[in-house]
Amino acid sequence: LRRAFVVWIRRVLLPNRAPGMELPEFNELQDLHEVHDMLAERIKKWPERWVEEGREEGREEGHEEGREEGREEGREEGRLEAKQETARHLIKLGVLSDEQIAEATGLTVAEVDALRGEDRH
Repeated sequence: LRRAFVVWIRRVLLPNRAPGMELPEFNELQDLHEVHDMLAERIKKWPERWVEEGREEGREEGHEEGREEGREEGREEGRLEAKQETARHLIKLGVLSDEQIAEATGLTVAEVDALRGEDRH
């Protein structure tokens, strides 16, 4: 009966309850004590594997978020530089006030004033 139970566990229970789980050593087991010991050892390792898988997923998500944040920061810096360059050109034209340049570029009046100060030096 014990042998039949081991065969049932090996052929029916584990394939249905743990599909995809590789247990090649299970085919060599002959009695319930061996089955118990092997399964107990496997079960102890599951949390470690789950933690490692969770860490790996977290690392991958973190890397992707970091890349996306970096791209967004780069785009933001590029937009700011474009606004500043436009403001510098408008300042050189000498036709518009700081308020008008700020409104046209989306910069603050203080930022336009600082750019105008760069031009004086």
